[in-house]
Amino acid sequence: MASVKDRIRDKARDLGFGAVGFAPAAGDPATAAALARFVDQGRHGTMDWMAETRARRGRPVDLWPDARTVIALGMNYGTGVDPLSLAGRPDRGMISTYARNRDYHDTVKKRLKHLARWLVETQGGEVKVFVDTAPVMEKPAAARAGLGWQGKHTNLVSRDFGSWLFLGEVFTTLDLPPDAPMPDHCGTCTACIDACPTGALDAPYRIDGRKCVSYLTIEHKGMIEADLMAAMGNRVYGCDDCLAVCPWNRFEKVTAEPDFLPRLELTAPRLTDLAVLDEAAFRQVFAGSPIKRTGRDRLVRNALIAIGNSGDGSLRPVAERLTKDAVPLVRDTAKWAVQRLVFDRAGPGGDIP
Repeated sequence: MASVKDRIRDKARDLGFGAVGFAPAAGDPATAAALARFVDQGRHGTMDWMAETRARRGRPVDLWPDARTVIALGMNYGTGVDPLSLAGRPDRGMISTYARNRDYHDTVKKRLKHLARWLVETQGGEVKVFVDTAPVMEKPAAARAGLGWQGKHTNLVSRDFGSWLFLGEVFTTLDLPPDAPMPDHCGTCTACIDACPTGALDAPYRIDGRKCVSYLTIEHKGMIEADLMAAMGNRVYGCDDCLAVCPWNRFEKVTAEPDFLPRLELTAPRLTDLAVLDEAAFRQVFAGSPIKRTGRDRLVRNALIAIGNSGDGSLRPVAERLTKDAVPLVRDTAKWAVQRLVFDRAGPGGDIP
């Protein structure tokens, strides 16, 4: 007769979850300590919510005292497309693989709620579901549940899916036997550290969020330091570099979930098309996309940074127009882009042809 855990795994897989594991809700004191160090060192940057909720983030049971088990789940979003294929096309913007289609939060949460309802109806207990937006440390939870291990880039690595898993959790009052954590299989590899364009991975298993391109393009609301802008290349939303180079991606599988397949217009968008978006056009293009929450101004800022890094003088008129934009963030970034393009064409101390 199948165990409760086996039945949960079967149901979860029927719902599209490729990875399922179980961990105690009590958590791991080392995880809470690592979070405290991260915040105390200011590595969270302007993400104040990490500091405000760190007491609850440290242990799942502190978020919900009745919880006994965390069911960690992963949905594969691998596309089989090289995320770095646009690195040599400076007129195009690189968008992180996860954001090239529908907002995964909606898809994953819907499936989690379905699983949670089934669990209560068939096994009893109480449940709560979480996807990213709640104060849950998802990667450590998934690692404790045996879905993979946190690599030297701090992200989860799966032996079955490589870098490409969306994570979610079902907290339950059922006391289920935990799965064994998966050993760390990074070995001596430093490919992710070597690939980071801004040096945000300053040591194995340690990241400075203030330098991470994903943080800078998505979370950071103001002007970005000039040296970091210069290192961002044509990345306009997120960054997959450390994930893309992981050798474990040889086990990548193409997702069977239509919601996660990339929209054609987001696979290689022209920087000029992104830079000229007004508020209404931005909302129309990115309706249902995770990019929408970043807002028009920050996306245009990011596109202007990429234009400044392009070395392509034909993009300069777009940047010049935006030096008169109504938003100071856009205006100031456009001025930087124009100056950088002028400098690149003339050379240090040279004349503009």
